[in-house]
Amino acid sequence: MSAIRLLVLGAVKQHGRAHGYQVRGDLEYWGAHEWSHAKPGSIYHALKQLAKQGFLRAHESAPSTAGGPPRVEYELTARGREEYFALLREALTTYDQGRDVLSAGIGFIVDLPRAEAVELLRRRVAALEAWRATVTEEYTPEGGLEQLGHIGEIMHFWTHSADAAREWTLGLIGRIEAGAYAFAGEGEPFVGVLEK
Repeated sequence: MSAIRLLVLGAVKQHGRAHGYQVRGDLEYWGAHEWSHAKPGSIYHALKQLAKQGFLRAHESAPSTAGGPPRVEYELTARGREEYFALLREALTTYDQGRDVLSAGIGFIVDLPRAEAVELLRRRVAALEAWRATVTEEYTPEGGLEQLGHIGEIMHFWTHSADAAREWTLGLIGRIEAGAYAFAGEGEPFVGVLEK
């Protein structure tokens, strides 16, 4: 999955209706240009593609103050809303996606009900544990990783990464279960978007 689709759909959703410059500003404000492929060109391309695919509706608004073409504002369609939540759920449960996808999922986690967010994260923990068990069962030689020389360090890296991801996810689950953050249906969540 591409994080840019989730990021763009989520940023538009948070505004209700947003133009490309707002989406770009929000993603830069979140630092997404540092941890994902959310660069200006890819953001504008994603907006156009998502509109072309029926996930966003494009509206021409006021002419550009800089003398360019009219500004286009986007809003989620019903299909776009479904796609957004499908991508969000996938980002939170899948153990083997890039950090950018998980980061995008965490950035929008409060759009879900609290219980669902916890359940999705528990699925992520289970997937991490199953993956780790598979890796160690299938790839650890009887004599230990030392038999593999420096290649054994790959296994150490994989298992350490899985352990760290599991520990972090369990910590997040604990914080959410303890009442951290306002989730869907619990009042006004923190949104973190720039003003229009």
